[in-house]
Amino acid sequence: MTAWNTSDIPDQTGRTAIVTGANSGLGLVTATELARHGAHVVLAVRDITAGEEAAHMIRAVAPGAKLTVRALDLASLASVHGFAAHIADEHQKVDLLVNNAGVVILGPRRTTVDGFELHLGTNLLGHFALTGLLLPAIARGDEPRIVSLSSITHKNAHLDFDDLMSEHRYNASAAYGASKLANTVFGIELDRRLRAVGSPVISVLAHPGVSRSNLSVRAWADRGWFGRLAAQLFLLTTQPTERGTLPQLHAATAPHVEGGQFFGPNGRGERRGDVTEVHASAEAAGPGVAQRLWETAQTLTGTAFL
Repeated sequence: MTAWNTSDIPDQTGRTAIVTGANSGLGLVTATELARHGAHVVLAVRDITAGEEAAHMIRAVAPGAKLTVRALDLASLASVHGFAAHIADEHQKVDLLVNNAGVVILGPRRTTVDGFELHLGTNLLGHFALTGLLLPAIARGDEPRIVSLSSITHKNAHLDFDDLMSEHRYNASAAYGASKLANTVFGIELDRRLRAVGSPVISVLAHPGVSRSNLSVRAWADRGWFGRLAAQLFLLTTQPTERGTLPQLHAATAPHVEGGQFFGPNGRGERRGDVTEVHASAEAAGPGVAQRLWETAQTLTGTAFL
């Protein structure tokens, strides 16, 4: 049987899709393919200039693409609220939300505008608030979906609720892994809660394996000669961004996808390969952890839903 690829994406005409971090890497490929297949894509980006450049690149390969560029800084709750307000004014419904954006900071601890550890604040809390604020519009969508981007790093991560912001002990790789574990917990718990209230929205997860996104390469390349060497080795042992994007495109568009499913590569260690259904870690799937994280995220972001 032929492996799933972008030629299998159904016609997206009439659908409105929001892709966070759509100006580069996995997000740019996702936005491009959705637009190429007819969707009206909102490029939710931190830098408007970079977003407009991305829109120009998409139109070069998908003439007539329906695109809107809007500012969204997930490291600022004020920006998240502003973006959601713009969407409410401009769109009666949203059919697809792809929570793709993320940060990988291989350096000293940093915080968001609101004082959250940067990985957790951007990768989880910004998307948590965004999802809650957009949920009414998404619920009015046609076969609506929310796709959250996980990572294979979540399988070796742990959420320390006594030091969730890594104030007492900080390690950049551990903080990133914890943020991706939190994303995974969120995606699974979101679907549980949607099912419990009989919502038409489904929540689906995906991870890219080890992909050559510019985010990953840049994170290493910024660390001097050793980092540049590591970046080159990284390029030799990973799959192209276009392949890494397939799991989230499948989650976002393939018919018969069910809420709570998780897609990634089928190769050894889920590092690369064709799209297949994968499974979250035991901690990610645990309802006790999910309940605690959900309540914590609601308190920290001031966004209560479901």
